[in-house]
Amino acid sequence: MLTDLLEHGFDIRRLVLPRSAAPLHCMTVSAGYEQRRNEVYSWDGMKRGTAPFLVIQHTTLGEGRLDYAGVQHRLVPGTTMLVTMPHAHRYFLERGGHWEYFWLLLNGREALRLAREILDATGPVLNLESVQIDRLAGTTLKAMTATDPTPGQVSVLGYEVMTILHDGVFGTRSPDDTSLPAAIERVVAYIEGNLGASLHVERLAGVAEMSRAHFVRRFSTCVGQSPSDYVLSRRLARAERLLLATEMSVVEIAQMTGFANSNYFAKVFRKHRSAAPLEYRATRFEAR
Repeated sequence: MLTDLLEHGFDIRRLVLPRSAAPLHCMTVSAGYEQRRNEVYSWDGMKRGTAPFLVIQHTTLGEGRLDYAGVQHRLVPGTTMLVTMPHAHRYFLERGGHWEYFWLLLNGREALRLAREILDATGPVLNLESVQIDRLAGTTLKAMTATDPTPGQVSVLGYEVMTILHDGVFGTRSPDDTSLPAAIERVVAYIEGNLGASLHVERLAGVAEMSRAHFVRRFSTCVGQSPSDYVLSRRLARAERLLLATEMSVVEIAQMTGFANSNYFAKVFRKHRSAAPLEYRATRFEAR
């Protein structure tokens, strides 16, 4: 089906439907196959109105760029971008570049719900299997060539798109898989590698490529602790190891574990471990 879409050539189709007495909640709004070369091309996710919708855009040739909540992505051939509006992101063509892609716009609360699940699991750039890319191209072509489609047919196309993405992200996961979503895994790894640095929630939300509020909810649900509580627990755990495995001073350990100063570190450590840092070190050595 990808071959059929390429043979059809560049085209854009907006699916205009009469207002339905019984609204459907996963609808394809428009679809297209385009190329951009040596031109200004930039879409700001906060400047496309207030009505929520989503964009799925698959790169076939060239390269686009995506700045998603401050995280940079390269949109190379074979990658599929998923973004929702309104949201703090921008996708664009760099000066002098070339970008060829096919895309679909969807709206409806069910389409947005599924999109949020996928974004939580993978972030905004998907790496689908070739069979899923082929199916996505086929659905795009059907949306571009449909003759007098009904609301039901347009909804079928919308669900077809979202189930393709769902299969690509969740289809190979076992129901018993208890691993963290990829976005949360990134944050956990980032925290572990940067315990001595400032770890504000806003920064962690950027690593997860989520809004602050959504990140806090998602992290708390997946990990069982709020981001700030988790950071503190990891800092204290590392401080324990440094107290017992090294002869580092309290000042050095405070610096390495991200506390503002040794006094604050000692206060927090005593509160959570019922002993001052040096007392903790001494009693553990005595117990050996």
